[in-house]
Formats: sequence, structure tokens, C-alpha cells
Amino acid sequence: MSPSAASADAEHLDVLVVGAGISGIGAARYLKTELPAKSFAVLEARAASGGTWDLFRYPGIRSDSDLHTFGYEFKPWRDEQSIADAPRILAYLRQAAAENGIDPHIRYHHKVLGASWSTATARWSVEVERTDTGERTVLTCGWLFSAGGYYRYDQGHTPEFAGRERYTGTVVHPQHWPADLDHAGKRVLVIGSGATAVTVVPAMAATAGHVTMLQRTPTYVMPVSRKDPVANALKRLFGPRRGYALTRRKNIAQQRLVWSFCRRHPQAARRIIRWVNTRRLPAGYPVDEHFNPPYDPWDQRLCAVPDGDLFAAIRAGRASVVTDRIETFTETGVRLESGRELEADVIVTATGLNVQAFGGLELTVDGREVRLADTLAYKGMMLSGVPNFAFAIGYTNSSWTLKIGLLCEHFCRLLAHLDAHGHDVCRPEPADPAMPTRPFLDFGAGYVRRAVDSLPRQGDRMPWLTSMDYRGDVALLRTGSVADPELHCSRAGAVV
Repeated sequence: MSPSAASADAEHLDVLVVGAGISGIGAARYLKTELPAKSFAVLEARAASGGTWDLFRYPGIRSDSDLHTFGYEFKPWRDEQSIADAPRILAYLRQAAAENGIDPHIRYHHKVLGASWSTATARWSVEVERTDTGERTVLTCGWLFSAGGYYRYDQGHTPEFAGRERYTGTVVHPQHWPADLDHAGKRVLVIGSGATAVTVVPAMAATAGHVTMLQRTPTYVMPVSRKDPVANALKRLFGPRRGYALTRRKNIAQQRLVWSFCRRHPQAARRIIRWVNTRRLPAGYPVDEHFNPPYDPWDQRLCAVPDGDLFAAIRAGRASVVTDRIETFTETGVRLESGRELEADVIVTATGLNVQAFGGLELTVDGREVRLADTLAYKGMMLSGVPNFAFAIGYTNSSWTLKIGLLCEHFCRLLAHLDAHGHDVCRPEPADPAMPTRPFLDFGAGYVRRAVDSLPRQGDRMPWLTSMDYRGDVALLRTGSVADPELHCSRAGAVV
């Protein structure tokens, strides 16, 4: 789409936010509160807000971060559950939107197809498709803010399995869970060992005949309390707002301590995790076969199991773990490379996500296509060479929303800075084009490795590093200056 595709009477807004999930609702709240004079809209392709927490419907879906840090800083989490299920999180998000007057700004069934930047007009022309009618329209905006996360909402990842067509039972992917699936009393096979698998297994085991978790490689799994007694005590003593703030500080420090310990002392961390697992599993259980990954803790994200529910299901005999590789599907289940056969009435392919930056949004700048792999991430929120475009990507080693809040604060401060200096346009450009780079998400998870070549990259120094450290980001994004020699600002029509 060229800029000329935008008609002269196209609706114009100061900011367009793409996505009405946890990041988009947060961004809208900060815009409305910090920059009340700015016009904005939130475009959501689906028919409802909440993003992940409305889309995913598989059994047991919940957070794997505590809601005192996964929740917004501006809205206390009042529920007694710290590791909360999806309905509670969704209610919280929608309440946050309602309380802050965000609902009137959300436009449902609006899918963004592409956006073209024109330096001459200093605005984006955004092509939008109505998913309910198929009608296409164009909006223009001064800033485009992508809040859609980093995975595809329409398609999960399922590897090619030999013999898949031979299987006569039911196969489901957690991202597309059928509402009418009845697994009561049935044999269930869950393929995978990540956060989704360790959630689905104990939830289905409550009514299934038996659930088997089949994994190629073990994952680090740690029990956590579903309810945080310290948090609930603080809220009783100091009230919901002050108690929430204190709990948030406690949990931020706790997350940092655990992550730092695991990175600095991986062998000690491995021994502690193994000891905890052994205590939760039946006597004589082969812990090293099924719960001893070949990589160090936090090379990939640790999986949390509330109140040790996965271990409880194993102890009760309702669930089991098999570590092996699939040779082929059969008519009644799968045959493994070891020769063992696992029969199942239902197979759940908890095999991960498909990463897709910015919801697949196609960007052009003055007619030139933006290739994400050729760009560098500036402060983890903008792209080199792309004016007036920001995005929200959270932490991989801590609660997602901790970083989202800081990014939204910084974004609003940046817009206020531009207004104060009479600028309309800003574009990050590295001072050293030869700066060494590495992947944007420097993380060992399979879903990241599969997509690394299609994502932006990061540099080896600030402001081109994508920080995963909350304390450092507070200094950079909350209290640090928005002015930067590598962020070029100008008035409309001037060369940036």
C-alpha cells in the first residue's frame, strides 16, 4: 500500500495501538492518563479484548507468573490467587479497561494489514480490514504502537509427524481447543513438556482415565504456591493498594534473585530443583530421566506448577511422564523410537507457538519495505530507520507486564518531549553501522530459535541492547532522559 492510498478525508489519530490484550490495554491507559489531549484508538482483529486470556481455552489455562507483577502497576490485584486462572485474569483486564475509560477507544474486528510511512506528511497510512464484513479502510496516524506480542494468534506450531493421517482418534492443539471435547475417562497423550503441557496434564488428569506427558527433552519444573500468604497478609494489614505495592516490590526482588542465582550458580540451582522435584515425586521415581534437562536453569524458562499439581497427579497415578521420541503415529496412538507403543483416545499437541513479530504487520517507509531482520531494536521498543513506530515486548525471564509498563511510560514521555520541542518525527539510527549484533530474543526456547532469522536484532551496547533486567530498565525507561544522540527528531517536512 502506498501513502497515496490514504484518501484526503481518512480519519486521523495521534496514535494507533494495535492489539487489545494486556499490552494494548496498558498502552491505552498510559496514553489516556499521561497524554489526555492525544487522540488514539485501539484496533483489535478479534471480537473481544483480552488477547491470550480470551483466545486460549484449554483446560487449566493460567498464568505462570504471579499476578502481583504480571498485573498492572496502576491496578492492584485483589484476588487471593497469586498464580491465577485465565477467567480471573480476563476479568481483571476488562475491569482495568472499563475503570480507565478504554472501552470506547477499542475497535473490534479491525485487522491491520499494513502501514506505510510518508516523510512528506509525517504520518502513517494504515490499511485495515473489517474481519466481520471484509470491508477495507485506511486510517492515518502520527504514531503506530504495536501491542500484539510476538506469536501468531491464528495458528499454533505442530511439527510434521510421520503417520499422522493413520491415527483414528482426536488430535487437538491447545491454541484451538474445541469447546465440545469430552476427555472424561479416556486415555490422553499430551505431546510436549513446556508451560502449556504442564498445565494441561494435571487439569485433564482430574477426569481422564489416564494422561501421559510425552517429551523429547525434560524441562525444569518447580512447584509454586497458588496463593501467596505474605501477599494476602500485606493486603489485609495495609489495604489492597499499599499491600499490592509492597508485594510487587517483594516479588520483583524475588524474581531477580532466583534468576541471578540460576545464572551465576547453575549447578547449585540444578541440584536444588532436583531435590525439590524428588520430594514431590513417588519414592524411587526416575527423576533424572524425566526432570533433569541437558541445559542449565533459565537457558529456557522454568515451568511453574501451582501447588505442585503435576507432581500430585503423578503421585496419584492419574498421570505419567515418558521421555522418548515419536517414530510414527499409529491407528491407535504413537510408536516411539524405543519400540514402545502408547495408545490414546485423545492426543494433545502441546508443541508450542509460532512466533510472528508485530502480528505479521507489513511496514514500508517512503515506499521501501522494512525487513525486520535488517533492523536493530532501540531500547527494546523502536526499530532503526523506522520513524514514529513503537512496540511492546515484555520480559522472557520475568513477568511480561513489568517491562510493558516501563515501555508505555517511556513512550508517553517521548511524545511529550517531542511536543515540548516542536517535533513531529523521531527515528532511531545507530551511530556505528558496524556495531556487532545478536538476536533480539537471546533465548533458547524452540519457538524463538525457529523464528530468529525473521526478527529484529539487538546491538552490543545501549541504547541498542534489549534489556531483560527490570532494575536497569527502571533507570533507562522511567528515569532516564528520552533525548538521545542516536534518536533523531525533527519537524514535519524536514529531513530526519
